Amino acid sequence: MDEREVRDFITDIRAGRLSRRAFTRIMVGLGLTGPLAAQLLAAAGVAAQPKIDSFSPTRRGGGGQLKVLWWQAPTLLNPHFALGTKDQDGSRVFYEPLAAYDPEGNLFPVLAQEIPSLENGGVARDGKSVIWKLKRGVTWHDGKPFTVDDLIFNWEYAADPATAAVTITSYRDLERVEKLDSHTARLVFKNPTPFWFDAFCGARGMIIPKHLFDAYRGAKSREAPANLKPVGTGPYRFVDFKPGDIVRGEINPTYHVPNRPFFDQFEMKGGGDAASAARAVLQTGEYDFAWNLQVADDVLKRLEQGGRGHVDMAIGGAVEHIQLNNTDPWKEVDGERSSLKTTHPFLTEAPVRAALNLLVDRSAIHEEIYGRLGQATPNFLNGPARFRSPNMRWEFNVERANQILDGAGWRRGSDGVRAKDGRRLTLLYQTSINPERQKTQAIVKQACAKAGIEVELKSVVSSVYFSSDVGNPDTYTKFYADIQMYSTGPGAPDPQTFMSNFTTVEIVSKSNKWQGRNIARWRNEEYDRVWKMAESETDPVKRAAQFIRMNDMLIQHVVVIPIVWRNAVAGVSNRLKSTDISGWDSNLWRLAYWYRQS
Repeated sequence: MDEREVRDFITDIRAGRLSRRAFTRIMVGLGLTGPLAAQLLAAAGVAAQPKIDSFSPTRRGGGGQLKVLWWQAPTLLNPHFALGTKDQDGSRVFYEPLAAYDPEGNLFPVLAQEIPSLENGGVARDGKSVIWKLKRGVTWHDGKPFTVDDLIFNWEYAADPATAAVTITSYRDLERVEKLDSHTARLVFKNPTPFWFDAFCGARGMIIPKHLFDAYRGAKSREAPANLKPVGTGPYRFVDFKPGDIVRGEINPTYHVPNRPFFDQFEMKGGGDAASAARAVLQTGEYDFAWNLQVADDVLKRLEQGGRGHVDMAIGGAVEHIQLNNTDPWKEVDGERSSLKTTHPFLTEAPVRAALNLLVDRSAIHEEIYGRLGQATPNFLNGPARFRSPNMRWEFNVERANQILDGAGWRRGSDGVRAKDGRRLTLLYQTSINPERQKTQAIVKQACAKAGIEVELKSVVSSVYFSSDVGNPDTYTKFYADIQMYSTGPGAPDPQTFMSNFTTVEIVSKSNKWQGRNIARWRNEEYDRVWKMAESETDPVKRAAQFIRMNDMLIQHVVVIPIVWRNAVAGVSNRLKSTDISGWDSNLWRLAYWYRQS
């Protein structure tokens, strides 16, 4: 980030488009300290903002309807099957974890009475167990009590391979969940576990009710009626759900937080695109909140001038990246394409991968599309800061890419497209439909053409591309293309689960209903070994070094091509308060506390 971008942020603060707190989070994510960020603002003459809003609800309800736009609409409402953020967020309206992650990455108690620590005896000094005390008096929306039995069930349900839960990584290393009493549980891990706050916390930690899902364990998991009609503990009760379109809820009159929630009805509307969602909040004021505004920064700045809303940003670890398929998407084996029984016809060649890495103009993509919404990066793992590698560099160099391909025996034909051994260097490059992603595709395609690589572009409707429907052939987990692009992030202030995206055990396949995390189908024994070491390494310095090593292996092998380290970006009505989005959790992590100022 350069001086001009910092000045733009300060201008946004003065105009009310960005909070001091959001600015501090972004600066800390870039490696600065909080006090230094405050000094930058003081030097710019930006006064501190009041810490307390002028209005706060004093009773439950009375706030009317809350209308939010999730232009990538949810397709199911079971958090254990939520492959995309949209399905996690749709589930989060109704389901809750024991604790959420606030914008600084701290644990915020939700269904927990308190956060375990060494000081209060909740976290064992050997790192092999943690005690959670559950909030008492919490009930499911149907009136049944929430107890430790629900925790035990969620662990057994998610850890069972037959369930094919996308959350399996968060639970499979639990040896057992002990019931100390109806509202106290001890989680016992198989090994020392520094990331003990993965299970039951954040977006992967939402808890479903045993009494409604117990009959649908294992292979029957997809048959549960509650997969589409949730009964949770959250601030809103289920009213209606049309997959790919709309989610509706109503106030939970017995919610476990006094005087919350403020709104009487909740509506999550899907469809359209990020630009129209931004317009509906920032310019016309038709909606209160819009998620994931992957919109060109200059467009957002113009829309903010409408005076109805502002852009809020949070730093996390999300990275827009290109993924390279290690299997053959065009060959079917036992009814499965991109099967582990195949290898890609040319993307397993190191020179081809190296050339592609040189043909992504990160600078142009950042400057022309993202601006203050992100920054060019050579790393897949960008946050938290202590895990970010200082070793990697990115380069855009068409000439060098040509030299590499020449040296590897890929010769240009009469049409300018390279070929070797009768195979043309032609790629299908897929992503979701979004103007900014299509602009990125065009930039990459143009550079590839100069190097003799033919690129066919494919764009898939977001609700389809990120669908959790196992029968859908166009999902990003099926990966029926040569390369593909999307954004993903740690979803927690610890990269253990995030970096499992490239472990052998997480490879997606027909056998696990395409619910694994390793979508690139990459296999590397050394990477698996280092990831496993980090899983139980209690020395924070050694552990950070292990994650840096993992990141460097991904970049050196060109498993992925990182493009932009993206901020979490939302559109917020100027009247909507207490949203406080986090780069480590769902935008809805604090939904119960949202209110509208009159």
